[in-house]
Amino acid sequence: MQFGIREVIENTKGVLLKGDIESDNKFSISTDTRKIAKGDFYLPLRGENYDGHSFIDNAVAKGAIGYFTQDKTKINKNAGFIIYVDNCLVAYLRLSEYIRSKINPKVVAITGSSGKTTVKEMLFSVLSTTYKTHKTALNHNNEIGLCETLFSMPFDSKYLILEMGMRNLGEIELLSYYSKPDIGIITNVGSAHVELLGNKKNIACAKCEIASHLNKNGLFIAPFDKIICDTVKFEGEKIFTSNAQNIKVTRGSTSFTYKGKEFELSIEGEHNVQNAILVIEAALSANVPYENIKSGLKNFKPIEKRWEISEIKGYKFVNDSYNANPESMKAAIKTFLSVNEPPLLLVLGDMGELGKDSIAYHKEIGEFLSSYKDINFQLVTVGDVAKYILKASIFEGNSFKTTKECAQYILNSVPVGTTILLKASRFMKFEEIMEAVAKL
Repeated sequence: MQFGIREVIENTKGVLLKGDIESDNKFSISTDTRKIAKGDFYLPLRGENYDGHSFIDNAVAKGAIGYFTQDKTKINKNAGFIIYVDNCLVAYLRLSEYIRSKINPKVVAITGSSGKTTVKEMLFSVLSTTYKTHKTALNHNNEIGLCETLFSMPFDSKYLILEMGMRNLGEIELLSYYSKPDIGIITNVGSAHVELLGNKKNIACAKCEIASHLNKNGLFIAPFDKIICDTVKFEGEKIFTSNAQNIKVTRGSTSFTYKGKEFELSIEGEHNVQNAILVIEAALSANVPYENIKSGLKNFKPIEKRWEISEIKGYKFVNDSYNANPESMKAAIKTFLSVNEPPLLLVLGDMGELGKDSIAYHKEIGEFLSSYKDINFQLVTVGDVAKYILKASIFEGNSFKTTKECAQYILNSVPVGTTILLKASRFMKFEEIMEAVAKL
């Protein structure tokens, strides 16, 4: 989207330090000097480890028509325009809010302890059957990601799907404030972020901030969970979903019935049924026809590192290592062991952000595994804390510190033809196991 100088100043509440406010120049805004084009307007963001103000001169040298600054002394004589703002990120958010109001799509905001990216992608697959739909790219679910999503939204978008992540209280409230959702969805409230927020009640409070600026005539959707029901503060319409019926999980697909209608997913797992139900409710509120909902769900494909299946050197890898918490770990194990035939190998790694009870949560997974004593599988753990999964289980196995050690073990000791589940938090970089198997 292109802006005029007066338009920018009015919407950012900035002060023009240099240039003509009556100028008829139109320009795009860029936050990255590596991609900036001649005639763009540079917006320097600050982070924990960087300050975009250091690149102002570089931006002007590359042809930027002007720039924002939080420092009134930061004057480049070659710039045509200079706008002072108290905070460049707030200016970025205010311009994003302006774009949202100008294009005026229906906005669907999604958060949760797990499953939010899957629900976002599922809903995009469904809404796109009927409407021009735009979505958050990958997992760009923070303030900057919100801005990038809104700035890239086509003018003819009818629906906008936003994924909202958080690490502490107040963050989702901020995202909700600048995006003004029409539909708010919470996928679940689990143990993720307990290290930062202390307990599940605080996690629920943080997630329920998604409703803090929800359109009063809008819709709030969540699974029926007492902690969500008791926490959310929204006076408008609320849907707490019921369970599906006739769930059948087979290799490569999951079918179910919801509200008397049949649906199918081209992905395994009962936990994905709950995700699909949230999508169905949102789609129904958007008046998407049943056949379109059905085809959209059937055509949904998970993104990278979410139940991603690869064949490497005769091994079948199921890579579900984008993230992990106790709830998603159990769901992945249950699905994997129920739809695959031996020989099987579970490779389980550290789960992050679980706080002082991290060891106990990992032991809980080991105890959970013990309920599958009648299924023939091998168990391997990788990481400093994941070893407690093995210790708490009734199974023998191996614990490794590094992904390379695990890959070497697979090649040396695991029979070719084995199906292998990779499940851990993102920081464990479990894709390195597959890369090492391919190279060793």
